[in-house]
Amino acid sequence: MKLYAILLLCVGLMTFQTTAQTLEGAYKLVSMNGEPVANHKIKLFQDGYFTFGHAQAGDNAYLGAGGGNFALKGNAYEEIFDFYPQDSTQVGTTRTYNFERQGDSIQLTRMDKGQQRVEIWEKLPPREDELKGFWVFTGRKDNEGQLSRYTPGARRTIKMLVDGYFQWVAFNSETKQFMGTGGGTYEAESGTYTENIQFFSRDNARVGASLSFSFERIGDDWHHSGKSSTGNPIYELWSPYRQAYVVAQGEEE
Repeated sequence: MKLYAILLLCVGLMTFQTTAQTLEGAYKLVSMNGEPVANHKIKLFQDGYFTFGHAQAGDNAYLGAGGGNFALKGNAYEEIFDFYPQDSTQVGTTRTYNFERQGDSIQLTRMDKGQQRVEIWEKLPPREDELKGFWVFTGRKDNEGQLSRYTPGARRTIKMLVDGYFQWVAFNSETKQFMGTGGGTYEAESGTYTENIQFFSRDNARVGASLSFSFERIGDDWHHSGKSSTGNPIYELWSPYRQAYVVAQGEEE
């Protein structure tokens, strides 16, 4: 009986340690250096990758974005940028923060140009659905209905769907080129996927629009079909990022 209790305690400790090192979900920036944040900044974490979109309060005008791989090791949190349109020289560089959990929130602290920068991110409510995950674009059907697939490399389009929030990004991590991003909230239910756009880097006039599509999970892939915002028919294939992405020559994951 004593041995059984010890085993249960060990399993519990292992579970706690694993949970403590997990960072997934949608977070909202609520405080910067002790001051409330008025603008909207949502950061999504999934499968060791993060993205964020930044929009102005009021009209949701696009302000910026960023993303890449992250690592959480104890109280050290690291981000390695795959894209950062505000300053493309930051692509491939690593930012290190002191990491602290505060209930459902996290605090990230680092030195920025000689000044301490303290960010408080509040976790948004979790939500499960059939499309939750980290996806990369891997194919489309042409006008004849033929599905063409390809393996994404340095030039890729990704989409994060986490706890009811989405963000897509098109970029080239090798050339550091950024092609665009958009995001907001989404719903995926009974084969219908709906996006509610809250920011869009290419055209702020798109903010507030809602687009609905059909979706189907076939194997590990997500088949996405319907009409684009311009009214043209689309049929896209999205695959789990960690399965489909192949590191481009000369680039390190």
